Amino acid sequence: MEFSQTLIPAVLLKRYKRFLADVRLEDGTEMTVHVPNTGSLLGCADAGLRVWLSDSGNLERKYRYTWEQVSVGPARVGINTHRANALVGEAIDGGLLDLLAGYTERRAEVRYGEENSRIDWLLTHPERPRCYVEVKNVTAAVEAGIALFPDAVSTRGTKHLREMMRRVAEGERAVLVFCVQRDDVHEVRPADNIDPEYGRVLREALQAGVEAVACGATLTDRKILLTCRIPIICPAR
Repeated sequence: MEFSQTLIPAVLLKRYKRFLADVRLEDGTEMTVHVPNTGSLLGCADAGLRVWLSDSGNLERKYRYTWEQVSVGPARVGINTHRANALVGEAIDGGLLDLLAGYTERRAEVRYGEENSRIDWLLTHPERPRCYVEVKNVTAAVEAGIALFPDAVSTRGTKHLREMMRRVAEGERAVLVFCVQRDDVHEVRPADNIDPEYGRVLREALQAGVEAVACGATLTDRKILLTCRIPIICPAR
């Protein structure tokens, strides 16, 4: 995924009201930008961190600029959750996610299930069971090399796991994809200390036949690319 323009460097002053942050540009200008992430941004929203912004170019938009990336220690992290679905779509097309290859149609944001959900990608083929693909953007890593999901209690994420288990019980496929927008991790784990219920239901879903895969990314101020598969580790509790 290439940005239409090179991202703009800045320094984070504070993040607040979930969807807003104040930043300072290199010329000293301070402004408020949009934060496209509903999570806590654990470890990624400390004042003083170097961040990068995209410019919508829309003078009519209340918050013209969007926070896209942040530098945390040696790592560059993509915090824009809206990028994750497209990144996974590109990874499917590029062959990184071979377990999702071979379908003839891919549709985004399809309503389904008993709990009024939307699946990120629905893959179909005339001669294969439908495949429901749920994408989760991962930004937190509180231990060296280990990414964690979620970074806050996620009742929505747990609901999605329940829906996916129902699809598998009906004879269809369900695949959970962790889109790790960090370039410094080698595995993903459930954040049991943050959301123990999500961790419990994730383990139940895997036992029930829900498939899971994680992809790591390379990030620059020009593009983001999912480049590798990384293992998902669910230690016994």
